[in-house]
Amino acid sequence: MAFKQRREYLFLYTVKDANPNGDPLNENHPRYDGDTAQAMASDVRVKRTTRDEWVRSGEIVFVDGEPKSLKTRFEELKKITGKSDAREIMKQCLDVRLFGVTFALGKEAFAWTGPVQFKWGRSLHSASFEFVQGTAAFATERGGADNRQRSFRNEYLVPFALMGVYAIANQYASQYTDAADEDLQRMLDGLWQGTDNLITRSKNEHKSRLLIEITYKEDFNGKIGALDDKVTLLDREGKVMDREKQKALRSLQEVSLDIGALLKSMELKQEQIAGIRVITDGEINIIQEEQLKGISSIEVR
Repeated sequence: MAFKQRREYLFLYTVKDANPNGDPLNENHPRYDGDTAQAMASDVRVKRTTRDEWVRSGEIVFVDGEPKSLKTRFEELKKITGKSDAREIMKQCLDVRLFGVTFALGKEAFAWTGPVQFKWGRSLHSASFEFVQGTAAFATERGGADNRQRSFRNEYLVPFALMGVYAIANQYASQYTDAADEDLQRMLDGLWQGTDNLITRSKNEHKSRLLIEITYKEDFNGKIGALDDKVTLLDREGKVMDREKQKALRSLQEVSLDIGALLKSMELKQEQIAGIRVITDGEINIIQEEQLKGISSIEVR
């Protein structure tokens, strides 16, 4: 049964000596805002992280990350689900129920807006971007023979970034995809665990830090919006950092999180809020931690 209560989410994760989201059209340079020097991660990157975790846990998904045609994937899903109708098959896929789909194959074409929409992720501070060169594992060939020297490999990394991602779950769209409350729980688990499981050379040291879920009462159709804009990163003493100090950050132990504006927004919506849930790894320093404990249930993972 489709979920009936709107949710908003704030998810924070750290990146250490890795690439949050490379741009293939810019030599895989980390995506960034040239004016603010904030590192960025697209909604597509965040959803891929979540989907990859679902694939590992055996969930049925439409986009499984493998290079194949729509026709091939659809035939695979026919065998997996035992169904032949495209709409019925799509509703068997967890990613479609939550993220939506645009389907066009043969005479069948339809599109569903996903109940869960992610905003682009941004670091909560200005970050630095390092260019690194290293020696490649093998030499190239020239004239049918191996070169005597190996070539170089180039890569970019971000020394440290605390990334913030905002998302909203729209109960009205869930009526079309049949996304249920249990699906939203699978999304939280996939997002948190999937980030910790980004264990590749370019994505190693991605770590989930904080997730806040605001669940509203039934029939409420408003929102606070952009929860990531309502938290501020300060130094460990609670002072504002200039851009150069922000770029020089190298660990979570150097910063504090000010959630005062977010708490104020939640207070203004308290009549509409049914519950607030917090998941933390216990390492992020929140200035208003005691206030947050007073209004939410907190789980340490």
